Amino acid sequence: MKLSIEISDGTTEDEVIIRCGRVDANIQKLQEYILSLSAPKLTFFKGTQEYYLPLEEILFFETSGEQVFAHTANDAFKVKHRLYELEEMLPRYFLRAAKGTIVNTKLIYAINRNLTSSSKISFPGTHKHIFVSRHYYRALKETMNDRSV
Repeated sequence: MKLSIEISDGTTEDEVIIRCGRVDANIQKLQEYILSLSAPKLTFFKGTQEYYLPLEEILFFETSGEQVFAHTANDAFKVKHRLYELEEMLPRYFLRAAKGTIVNTKLIYAINRNLTSSSKISFPGTHKHIFVSRHYYRALKETMNDRSV
């Protein structure tokens, strides 16, 4: 692998370009690492306390009324962002699963496919589950297939 760095005067934003013959596991890991460096730092709230959790612990984000909650395996925390804002901020492994849900595809354990309605997503080590709507199923399935390469 060859590495080069160009310094450009007048550049307003840093840009990383990866040129490769094919996308393999190493290139994907490199991409994920670079994206993780610029991952948003979210604050999570529960009662009067603020929490600073790594995004890797978040199973999914979901709306409940006017509020958005981030779910871990054992807890739920309030987030002060709307889902559409989170969708723009979060790394690419977070994907919309339904109108009111964004899921961490890295933590999906199983998808129980249902042809006539929403399919059930399960996570390891927890009773929590969510549903992926038929509208978002195809994109989720493609992401999951790419993840296993």
